[in-house]
Amino acid sequence: MIKIALLDDHAILRDGIKHLLNSEADLHVCAECDRPSQLEPLLERHHPDLLIIDLNMPEGGGFPLLQRIRPGYPELLVIVLSMHENPGFVSKALSFGVNAYITKTRAAEELVLAIRTVVNGNRYLSSDIARGMQRPDIRLSPREHDVLRGLLQGKNPKTIAAELGITDKTLYAHRTHIMQKTQARTHSELQEYALSLGLI
Repeated sequence: MIKIALLDDHAILRDGIKHLLNSEADLHVCAECDRPSQLEPLLERHHPDLLIIDLNMPEGGGFPLLQRIRPGYPELLVIVLSMHENPGFVSKALSFGVNAYITKTRAAEELVLAIRTVVNGNRYLSSDIARGMQRPDIRLSPREHDVLRGLLQGKNPKTIAAELGITDKTLYAHRTHIMQKTQARTHSELQEYALSLGLI
């Protein structure tokens, strides 16, 4: 049985989700709350396997909450259920370690599938989000992938070059090619690209 907790400040939505999920034999909504301040006591008491959360919440919203609970619950699967479809907002959510992002308009059709996908160790984006984040077919070489990961880990170029056994000049050439191929102009755009491909 997969134990699920809900955090959303709309009771009607929570009721709909509970009805949808509890109709599945292996899914059970074990707890719910409508404010971020209620979540941590709920997690301690019920030990759910998965949390479904809306990020547009009172008391500062969902991002600070995710940042606060992640260290104490590293194994907790998190699915964001949101009205926002903006790729930047989605990428930010993924960078906070969420396992799936579903728009509320697709919840009835895709939420159960998303749960089963993340329980099996994979990331899930609802179909409308996935379409919005599609990029042209970009092929990075294995070495460019290594350089990209180093950059996204916050390492300075000299450190990356030393770790990969290449010269600084070669490292900067790889970085230039990566920026050209991905059409990224800033580090945040490069991070968004990497998130959309599941590289980080």
